Amino acid sequence: MSSESREGAFVVSVLTSLDGYFEGPGGDLSPMPFEDAFNTHNLELLRQADTVVYGSTWFPNNFRHWSAIAQDQKSGRRDVDTARLVTTLASLVISDSMTIGPGDPWAPTSSVVARSEAPAEIARRKANGESLLMFGSATTWNPLLAAGVVDELIVLVGAAMLGEGSKMYTGERAGLRLLEASVVPDSELVKLRYDARC
Repeated sequence: MSSESREGAFVVSVLTSLDGYFEGPGGDLSPMPFEDAFNTHNLELLRQADTVVYGSTWFPNNFRHWSAIAQDQKSGRRDVDTARLVTTLASLVISDSMTIGPGDPWAPTSSVVARSEAPAEIARRKANGESLLMFGSATTWNPLLAAGVVDELIVLVGAAMLGEGSKMYTGERAGLRLLEASVVPDSELVKLRYDARC
């Protein structure tokens, strides 16, 4: 970071079906309207982030997944770039149960904060100029939106109706201001970008 002070931001990006589900029944992601452009979108966001925020359920599996891709000689350039960022950027895990041991592969770059302390920790990091990013994990980001620490919410709406599953948002009413509505290039994903500080 430069000597000039800068204000950080916390961006949440989530993929949802047209009827508002971010995963199918039982946490099944296979019915979700994933497209190749979704991965490009995620990489672009990672390139702008200092810290990636996670819930504890997804974090270890995600880290191991991208670590394996980084080691796979057949991985394409985009996946290698994504893997490098996922495994080297700072990670903030929001959890009341997870601990990080010295032998864990993510130990050098990761820290854990309790759910009750997460809003204050994120606010502190933003004040220090950190750019924070989170994907999905509605049970983790929903309370953070309600707490007023999410600056920007990006919703990618895919071309599918799931009919059932986990709703993208289950909290109290939250005001948003539309900043952008566009189609992600080479896809059927509609990108809705909102200012969440309303």
